[in-house]
Amino acid sequence: MKIFFRSLFLLAITVFVLNSCTNEQVDTNIQPTSTTITDETTQVILDWNKLWCELDRYALGMRPNASSRALAYIHLAAYEVCVADMVGYNSNKERYAELDIDFTQRETNVNPAIALNACYATAMDHFMYNVRPDIDSKIGILRQEKDAELAQGISNDVVLNSQDWGNYIAARIIAYSQTDTEAETQILSPQPTSYEPAVGIGYWTYSDDAERALFPYWSSVRTFVISSAETSTVIPSLTYNEDASSDFYTAMNEVYVSSETARTTDNDDLWVAEFWSNDVEGLMMSPPGRQLSIANQLIKQYDVDHESALVLLLKLGFSLNDAAVSTWADKYEYMVMRPSVYIEEFIDPNFQTNLYPYISWPNPSFPSYPSGHSTFASAAAGIFIHHFGNNIDFIDRSHEGRTEFRGAPRAFTTFTDLASENGFSRVPLGVHLRMDCTEGLRLGYEISDAVNNFDLSL
Repeated sequence: MKIFFRSLFLLAITVFVLNSCTNEQVDTNIQPTSTTITDETTQVILDWNKLWCELDRYALGMRPNASSRALAYIHLAAYEVCVADMVGYNSNKERYAELDIDFTQRETNVNPAIALNACYATAMDHFMYNVRPDIDSKIGILRQEKDAELAQGISNDVVLNSQDWGNYIAARIIAYSQTDTEAETQILSPQPTSYEPAVGIGYWTYSDDAERALFPYWSSVRTFVISSAETSTVIPSLTYNEDASSDFYTAMNEVYVSSETARTTDNDDLWVAEFWSNDVEGLMMSPPGRQLSIANQLIKQYDVDHESALVLLLKLGFSLNDAAVSTWADKYEYMVMRPSVYIEEFIDPNFQTNLYPYISWPNPSFPSYPSGHSTFASAAAGIFIHHFGNNIDFIDRSHEGRTEFRGAPRAFTTFTDLASENGFSRVPLGVHLRMDCTEGLRLGYEISDAVNNFDLSL
């Protein structure tokens, strides 16, 4: 068993090295996409998504759970603004009992771009609730800029009716979100002192107040398509064992070797780990936000019309929201410890994760299994595959130009490769076992499959 596991590990390292050569060659010459967006309303969507990613970077105490929830409601609002004019699609007001929208409030001369501009501004101002003032003020600035741009050649009557409709829908979605009292309570106290983790051998725990459990009750938050009770669950394939000949020790040693190799060797492993990290408030967007950044790039690359973009983003938001709920339900059920705790005690007392240079404690503040990053990666990839097909020619520029960490663009030819690299990047970062990532990827695809089958025409 040990020999077989080591063979798999060597194969994984080989794949990383081969992939790194490709990305290194591409990265020296790649040029930004020159696609021009032909749909004015799509450009409004892109501009607001770009700002959301900046708000997300600087939001405190939201990632990743409240961030994914915000995306679901914001893009539900955007969809509802335009759905009356979208052939083959219907409102969600009949699907969700507490969602109350009166479409008789909508005038016949609504301009979708102007209405969306108002809706995004109102919704983002509400759902991105803990952003420092100089960044938060950009919501009002963008709204004014887009209002002036979009009103050119449009009658005052159309402008006012469109703004009223966008504001109305945003208000209705905000009201709907507030009926989820569990979420509304938890976002006010993301690390509740009332929660103390169960005690057991090999269980996750915290070492300092800053590392207290993050969103430990999130399993009770609203889902849109598939609940944590409806998703299948796979118990951890490895059980805690301190014996150096055990499979558990071998898996922990893989994390140790992988993260040390990434830190000390001139290969792509540290680039991959930092490129996909998205862990650090103020430095990077959140893991769900990273998927919105990718979606924005894809919408631009494929010059997607605004109706298709709204459907894509609605399903992406639903998938990420439901992924957070199911993942956190499993995390706090299985309570698997983070690798660094085990590695420091049984392998190397001086071990540090490759995340440690960027934060004041070595790990994200919640149990390890399954990996949230991996679940978000496939929850998004499944949506992207459904809309664009799996084969792509895509360069992720989410961190282009950043010098504080390794964020140079990376190229991908399939969404499955992109999701897999994202998911397993947590091993060389030193914060997850391979089994965490494997289960996260499986769970995310299960959730995205359910969302892809969610019929918006009914």
